[in-house]
Amino acid sequence: MAPKAKEKPKTSPQQPTAEIEDLFTTLNRHVQNSEFEKAVKVADQVLAISPGDEDALNCKIVGLIKADNIDLALSTIQSLKHVSADLGFYKAYCLYRQNKLDEAMESLSSLERTSVTMQLESQILYRLGKLETCMDLYQKLQNLKIDSLEINIVAGLVSAGRASEVQGTMNALKVKPNSSFELAYNNACSLIERQKYVEAEQQLLSARRIGQETLMEDNWADDEIEMELAPIAVQLAYVRQLLGHPQEAIETYVDIITRNLSDDSSLAVAINNLIALKGPKDASDGLRKLDKLIEKGNAAHGFQLARGLDLKLSSRQKEAIYSNRVLLLLHASRVDQARELVTAFSEMFPGSVMPTLLQAAVFIKENKAVKAEEILGQFANKFPEKSKVALLARAQIAAAANHPKIAADSLSRIPDIQHMPATVATLVSLKERDGDIDGATTVLDSAITWWSNAMSDDNKLDVIMQEAARFKLKHGREEEAARLYEDLFKSHKSVEALVGLVTTVARADVDKAETYEKKLKPLPGLKGVDVDSLEKTSGAKHVENNADLRIVEDEEAKGKAKSKKKRKRKPKYPKGFDPNNPGPPPDPERWLPKRERSSYRPKRKDKRAQIRGSQGSVSRDKQDTNTAASSSSNSSNSKSKPNQATATKPAAEQSKPSSSRSSKKKSRR
Repeated sequence: MAPKAKEKPKTSPQQPTAEIEDLFTTLNRHVQNSEFEKAVKVADQVLAISPGDEDALNCKIVGLIKADNIDLALSTIQSLKHVSADLGFYKAYCLYRQNKLDEAMESLSSLERTSVTMQLESQILYRLGKLETCMDLYQKLQNLKIDSLEINIVAGLVSAGRASEVQGTMNALKVKPNSSFELAYNNACSLIERQKYVEAEQQLLSARRIGQETLMEDNWADDEIEMELAPIAVQLAYVRQLLGHPQEAIETYVDIITRNLSDDSSLAVAINNLIALKGPKDASDGLRKLDKLIEKGNAAHGFQLARGLDLKLSSRQKEAIYSNRVLLLLHASRVDQARELVTAFSEMFPGSVMPTLLQAAVFIKENKAVKAEEILGQFANKFPEKSKVALLARAQIAAAANHPKIAADSLSRIPDIQHMPATVATLVSLKERDGDIDGATTVLDSAITWWSNAMSDDNKLDVIMQEAARFKLKHGREEEAARLYEDLFKSHKSVEALVGLVTTVARADVDKAETYEKKLKPLPGLKGVDVDSLEKTSGAKHVENNADLRIVEDEEAKGKAKSKKKRKRKPKYPKGFDPNNPGPPPDPERWLPKRERSSYRPKRKDKRAQIRGSQGSVSRDKQDTNTAASSSSNSSNSKSKPNQATATKPAAEQSKPSSSRSSKKKSRR
């Protein structure tokens, strides 16, 4: 039998209303004090009394979002049968926070386009990488005069690769870079993209100062201010790294990593930049640092960034972190893990060249240069607009693997560097190694034609023509080489070209060579050289000790040298020494060691055997020895050898330890 329900107490109609008003007063106080978890509890109390109260429901959803409890906020919205317009916006925002960007866009499509929904849509487009569409939406929002919109506009321009438009946009919006520390930071990022590193450093210092002043006025705690300004500190270290101060950058990165700031994105960037600075010096330490960024639950299944980092970092930042981990694995010779990560990397960034480059690096580590060349060539064919880096890598790999034809073909497919001196020199060298002299000549002729028509201040025509003439002369094309030398001399008046022209033409046309030889200026100091007498000589003589050969000085210089006489100085004698009565000469051997003097006589060694034991035993041993010696005096020489060996045995045994000690000393040396 079920228990009877308790009878509800009778209350007046005004009692719930008064209680709800008190709860809303408490709820407002918690919201003003940023006590969002307490605000959610009070909102639940209101909903318990009045389940359909929209204000309480909105306060609960906002409180959950402010408390970063996104999952509960979304599940609460989805559990409702009827969702108002405000809750529809909150639903789209929760999906955006969960990185479910397509679902968030779909949820926004059913709502009215207001300034709030357009701002959220622009953020979603920014996260999706659709930066041009995002910037078009920001252009529409500019007319609505939304507060702090310029911060997002500048960030969007920088991410879209339009950093050059930042200054003009700020002028159109009539805002100054130092109006807020966020805008100053974004403006500094635009200066970095434009490679104005000194100005970017000054802008970042201003952003840090403005941020500290602003947040201190808002009564932020010191640790909260430090966390809020952590991106500025990391970016400042990066700029100093680019300016050639790596030690200062390393100290900043290490400080941020050691303090383990709660700003995960700044910590990830600091770890990545520190690894890039150190390189392969300590691969194991770099891998341990990157393990801090792994999602704990998925660490066993491979490298995967934590959920917060995956949402906060841009696509380019995540790509850099994954790339550095693959490189560290290769330096640590953990090829299997590197191969596994590269496979996942290719799926995450399908249109990027970096996974293909890393795949080629894995093949190189496995000594499979042909496969590396193959995948790089496939990428270049599939993505022609991104093929430059892949073709350069393919050329380098092929040249190192002694495949000059493939290396030359790869370089020939990059049109914008074809006529640069470094590219021309590399192509000529590769084709020469491949035996394609005609192809190398064609490369040189094409470069000469291009530079002849180029309207550039830094024209390299003389350099290309000089090297082309040398190459053609080397391979027996003397007429072409002479023509190049002649054109180069007429256009640039180059002495080197004139010398090359004379030496080249002299082989075929002596009269023409003599005509150009007269244009050579005589060497200074070279006078009256008789060529006929010089040809009759036997040649230069060998000079001992590698003495330098010098030109004979002028007669005036010789006269001056002879006129200078050395001054004789009076010798100095010891105190009390009379040079007229010097006395007996000193012993000539006084400074020699005693063992090297003629009067040295070494001490005689006592060759008598050492006798040990008591006196009685000694006398008996002597007597036995004498008796044995007298009895064996008539024996043969062959029978005396064992006795001699026996007699010398103790001496040999005593000498062994010293020999062992000396050998140990030698081994220690």
